[in-house]
Amino acid sequence: MRTPVPDYLEQVLGECDADDGAVADYIPELAQADPDRLAIAVSTLDGTVWTAGDAESSFSIQSISKPFTYALAIADQGLDGVLRTIDVEPSGDAFNEISLEPSSGRPRNPMINAGAIAAHALVKGDDAEARFARILALYSRLAGRDLDVDEAVFTSELDTADRNLAIAYMLRTVGTLQADAPDVVRGYTRQCSVSVTVSDLARMAAVLAAQGRGPDGTQLLEPHVSRQVLSVMATCGMYDAAGDWLTTVGIPAKSGVAGGLIGVLPGQVGIAVFSPRLDRHGNSARGVRVFERLSRDMGLHLMEVSEAARSVVRRYVEDSGAAVHEVSGDLRFVEAERVLRSLTEEPEGAGVVVLDLERVHRVNDVARRMLLEGVRRLHLDGHEVRLVDPSEALGEGRGGAGRGAGPDSGDGYAPERFEDAAAAVRG
Repeated sequence: MRTPVPDYLEQVLGECDADDGAVADYIPELAQADPDRLAIAVSTLDGTVWTAGDAESSFSIQSISKPFTYALAIADQGLDGVLRTIDVEPSGDAFNEISLEPSSGRPRNPMINAGAIAAHALVKGDDAEARFARILALYSRLAGRDLDVDEAVFTSELDTADRNLAIAYMLRTVGTLQADAPDVVRGYTRQCSVSVTVSDLARMAAVLAAQGRGPDGTQLLEPHVSRQVLSVMATCGMYDAAGDWLTTVGIPAKSGVAGGLIGVLPGQVGIAVFSPRLDRHGNSARGVRVFERLSRDMGLHLMEVSEAARSVVRRYVEDSGAAVHEVSGDLRFVEAERVLRSLTEEPEGAGVVVLDLERVHRVNDVARRMLLEGVRRLHLDGHEVRLVDPSEALGEGRGGAGRGAGPDSGDGYAPERFEDAAAAVRG
């Protein structure tokens, strides 16, 4: 069976494809971007990445680099050391606002340019090249492959970096920046010019979602570092639209002016969207709509209490040859995706597949649709699907209590429903 997850993501992109916004034109190279590109990637914590749209397109990371460099600065200087230089308060300002705290001279937070430039300078290194080499190495480890710099973007951006240079000199004037201002701006510009895809960004976001662990379990960032980064992303990552974002989408996020946008749902997934047209806040217009749709469908909002930790799927084969997929807990997108992965283990043929939902507590709308589509595809592969769903988590059966027809999968196919797994196996 082929999982329907990519099809769902394609559907989301198709329904969020309204044409609005404009590409960033203050950097000449970004002004040349194809405005019609649209892509999404969703990475689970174990490293599975689902993509749709123009997922092979590369683009510069821009301000999405800020949380990851901030993480490296904390690892190098300790949180207290970084907080002495950079605050964590939402500014309500645009990303390139020239502003500092009047009393301390600190940038308001590390997600605006002033704070990001200061964070870049806090990364340890004997010189500017060494600092950037460590930053690029971290990005590469998080993405799971060697990343490099888009030199054309770097040159174009450095030629127009007067405002960032003014910010760096301002930081140096008040004593917040100790390093040479032009060197720091050059390194920061190089940081923003790292070339990525949505798959790279989704993997990087998934590391933050996993408390700093990579998909193989390696601790790439310490848990307290990941927590600090996510906290600041939640309140400051979307600039002067941060409050609206947190109330409507409800996850830590960070945008970049090349059109990238990442979101992190702690303990579950990392998500990345790419669409070059920006809204008035400098965030990807279609990217924001995609995240709003995903939040509604997938129950992403942090304030929605769930019991996802109890969700699990176990597959076993009975002596009769029937394959039983026993599911328990609450089902949202992430948990349903795991169930679908289990169902894809079934080869095409006429075997019996039992989907046992007796221990399922709650199923949201997108998970219900995903599982019903999985049932439909198993049927098309030739399987006889038998459903155990006493609480009717997938919808009402048409055969009454006990045994009868299960919910319609959408194409007229309704699996037979049974009281429990034992009865389903017996048939």
